[in-house]
Amino acid sequence: MVDVSTDPIPFEVFAGFKRIETGNPIISLPPPYWAAATHAIIIDDTVHYIWCKRDIDIRWLIMHATAPISDPTDITQDPRNPILEPSVHGFDNMAVEYPFPFLNPADNKYYMYYRGKGKTTPEQTGLLVSNGDMGEWERVCHTPVIPADTEHERHGSTHPSIAVEGDTIHIVYTGKATQSFGEGLTMCHATAPTKDPASVTKNPHNPVFMGSGETWDSKAVRETELFTGTQYFHILYGGFDGELWRIGHVRTKDFSTYEPNPYNPVFTPSDNPAAFDCDGVLTGQVLEIEDTYIMLYAGKKGKEWQTGMATI
Repeated sequence: MVDVSTDPIPFEVFAGFKRIETGNPIISLPPPYWAAATHAIIIDDTVHYIWCKRDIDIRWLIMHATAPISDPTDITQDPRNPILEPSVHGFDNMAVEYPFPFLNPADNKYYMYYRGKGKTTPEQTGLLVSNGDMGEWERVCHTPVIPADTEHERHGSTHPSIAVEGDTIHIVYTGKATQSFGEGLTMCHATAPTKDPASVTKNPHNPVFMGSGETWDSKAVRETELFTGTQYFHILYGGFDGELWRIGHVRTKDFSTYEPNPYNPVFTPSDNPAAFDCDGVLTGQVLEIEDTYIMLYAGKKGKEWQTGMATI
């Protein structure tokens, strides 16, 4: 018997997510709009969804919605949406997307790393802060906290996910070496002190993960998502074989060596050609709600991505 308080989460757990039977996609927009890059944070008895709307002109906006933890599919949209739009003159004056909210134990404030895209600049990671209202955020600074300033990030230092360990914020993000959506993408790692989340230091060994060596993730790795368990950091990530995006899982203790899940890929596109996620899956964020886990993910059909949910 596994003691979840001391033992590692078994590989089988991450391979055991099944789509909810009714309600998918949980957040969607009619084509050609997208409703994706969704992440969530649980505060008391409420699930706060921070999701993103993509307009026809590839302009991303950040949105907010809520649901009770008793029924995470009973979603109410914030009437103030969108809660964040591109800046006028900053590095993110074309799109704001892929928000990852978290509570910082150092000052008891909520922060959110996010993807910002400029009209003439690459995708880079910015930082927002909130005093507790998940529908109100301010930029901590108007420059990227993870700039695209290395060769393997020529076109992006983007799609952040975090885990707090003691007084350290661990960040995994996508390094984008080319403009292609399908290749030249790797996982990078950085850290920041909880006392100053904007002061980010990149791992000098980046990129730290480029795939498992198997065919299914041989072309690219992107949209890496951290989940903290006992003994290990767990990472769900999008793997690409040149045709399809699937979700895989690895675990690590040091962001140096990685142990792939023997059941990889752990989550794959639907076999139903009419399903909203029949052409690809990405962005697998795992959340613990009471005594179970849920996974938010992005599902693709045609050119559009929408938000789905799976459970154990």
